Parts: sequence; structure tokens; C-alpha cells
Amino acid sequence: MKLSEEIVMVPAPDCEIRTAVIRPVGDGAWPGLLLYTDIFQLTESSLRSARRLAAEGFTVVVPEIYPRGPLAGVALDFDDAGKQLGMEGAKSTTVAQFDSDRVAVLDHMAAHPQVTELFAAGFCIGGHLAFRAAFDPRVAATVCFYPTGLQNGALGADDDAGSLARAADIHGRLMIVFGSQDPHVPADARLQVVAGLYAAGLDDTELHLYQGGEHAFMRDIGVRHDPTLSDLAYASATSFLRGR
Repeated sequence: MKLSEEIVMVPAPDCEIRTAVIRPVGDGAWPGLLLYTDIFQLTESSLRSARRLAAEGFTVVVPEIYPRGPLAGVALDFDDAGKQLGMEGAKSTTVAQFDSDRVAVLDHMAAHPQVTELFAAGFCIGGHLAFRAAFDPRVAATVCFYPTGLQNGALGADDDAGSLARAADIHGRLMIVFGSQDPHVPADARLQVVAGLYAAGLDDTELHLYQGGEHAFMRDIGVRHDPTLSDLAYASATSFLRGR
């Protein structure tokens, strides 16, 4: 399937959000997938993930998660310096700003004539942001790939965003993907997440735990990448979003 790609600037209350929009070529309408990156922003690796999902029949909308300050417009390198800058970007962004940006992007998607229903997904910190996107009643289904900080609420500048405590606000379908060897979401953290979901009545959440999966095992660069597990996770997520 051929794809079209463009960069648009989505207006938010206090900034503009540089956003990649990748969709199948043609005049048809497609489900819109808000896809959050990891802390490294719009890297070629993240864009390859977006293209892979777009080729399954989605309009994939990938916003920068740090649209304010020195990281606006910057794709970070996958090295120690890039990781440090990404973590600093997170620490300088409040949950209120993340939420405001989410509303702006979803509003933009909802107004697009070639977007039908709305979905959300994300990797790492983006998995946590996707979980919060699920609070929006317009989001029909959400996939969180190894979401960090969900178990204790740690997100950006806030010590506790209270995301898991708001799980009952999710009315769309939810799927979460974990790796068994993820030090950022170890077994006790996964147990906290599942317990919180069940306590909120979300006992039909689809859960995937991939044996041997490390953190960021779906990032197609670096020693942690597992192509086999990535293929399984993409296939499961695509099937889930389509409603099977």
C-alpha cells in the first residue's frame, strides 16, 4: 500500500505542535490513530512504526510530545545524550500540558474529513500518554505498548498524574503490551496496573506479556529490538484496533 506523508502544525492553546500525518494514498476515509512516540520524538524509527500502522489502513497522526522549548522540532539521537535530553523534556512538561496537547490533536483529527473513528496508541512514555488519551470519550480503542509510570503515576513534571486512579474514565476498548524483561515495568508494576484496571471494572482489558521482551523491544534499532515479538505485537494491535 502506498502512503502519503506530511508535516502539519496543530494549534494548541500555548504552542503549535509539529505533527506527522501518514495515511494510505487515495480519497477514502480511514480510522485515525493518534500515535505517541517515546522520549526521542519524531525519529525515523518512530516514523517507520507509524508507516507500518498506516499501511494497515489507518491515518496515523504522530505529534511531538515536547512542542515547547528547545526540543520543539528536534528528533533526538538514541544515545546517552539524547536520552538525557528526552528525560529533561519530560521533566519540563506538566501533565496539564500533555493533556492540553492531546485535546488539540484529537480535535484536529476529529475535524479531518478523511478520518472516521478515533484510536490511540503509544510507546513507553507514549504508552502512558495513550492511556490518558483513552479518557476522551471520542477514543474508541487504545493500545499502550510497555507504558512507563502507569503503576505509580509518574509522568513528566508531575510525581503522580493519577492516571491509573482514573481508569474508570475509560469507556473504549483497551489493550496493553508488556515485555517480561522490562526493568521499567517489572512484574510488581504490571501487577499494580492489572489490579488497578480490574478494580476500576476494566476486567476485559486485553493484556499481552511477551516472554523475553525488554523495554522498547519494538524500537527497530539497538540491541533490545526483537523483530519476532514486534511482529506479534503489531499484528495483535492491528487486529485489536480493527475490532476483529
